[in-house]
Amino acid sequence: MRKRTHRVRAGLAVVAAVVLGAAGCAGGDGHVPAPKGSAARAVRPPVWDRSPDSVAAVGDSITRGFDACTVLSDCPEVSWATGGDARVDSLAVRLLGAARAAQHSWNYAVTGARMADLPEQMEQAAAHGPELVTVMVGANDACRSSASAMTPVADFRANFEEAMGTLRSSLPKTQVYVASVPNLKRLWSEGRTNMLGKQVWKLGICPSMLADADDLTSAAMVRRDGVQQRVVEYNKVLKEVCAKDRRCRFDDNAVYDYRFGTDQLSQWDWFHPSTDGQARLAEIAYRRITARRP
Repeated sequence: MRKRTHRVRAGLAVVAAVVLGAAGCAGGDGHVPAPKGSAARAVRPPVWDRSPDSVAAVGDSITRGFDACTVLSDCPEVSWATGGDARVDSLAVRLLGAARAAQHSWNYAVTGARMADLPEQMEQAAAHGPELVTVMVGANDACRSSASAMTPVADFRANFEEAMGTLRSSLPKTQVYVASVPNLKRLWSEGRTNMLGKQVWKLGICPSMLADADDLTSAAMVRRDGVQQRVVEYNKVLKEVCAKDRRCRFDDNAVYDYRFGTDQLSQWDWFHPSTDGQARLAEIAYRRITARRP
């Protein structure tokens, strides 16, 4: 009985030593495993970096500063995203400072671009390895020769998903800020009071919304309402696709809701943002990107 009791005690001691050793180290190197649950969440670094070190911009004429400086011309120096003009205080300048922004920001937006052009722009932007990519595109998908020519919502979604996939294939941790498509009907409402602006509109600026600007018949209003509804649907797609990516922030329709006035519109076409309008877009983006929560 004494021998049996001794063997049992010895066996229990060995088991206890093994259990305690396994609980106190991992892999035999004395490392204590990371805490789980709420403790792990407390020490985990945040996914969203509120002070990225480089910025690349993709999109359309708004991000190129079209008609902000001279008629029917790009003016990227006043771009809300990457411009160096002090009057705008662009997003890149606010985040990086003027000197670093000149070296660590890139603008691949193209006037006239639609969502179908975004994957190629994303590929160009990704080549620089930016920590933040800004996206503002979709107005030209609604601004077509006619309402029937607008980009179908399903195609808009597929192209945006492809663009995000293009970025993620090479830069899985780069952050993305997505601006909503502006309220095109409000821009029509503000600009239609200016005779010069309406003459420039006739050159082909957003015909689906701006054609026959003074026509207030029910048919014309139905057409404009249809274009506006498509913009709402585009913004819904931008929000939904962005929400699937942990490192993407949608502006929650801040640009769409912004009430552009005559001071914020180009003095040439009364549709694109002026220098002051570009500054307002930069302010909106900076607030969203540096906010603690989306």
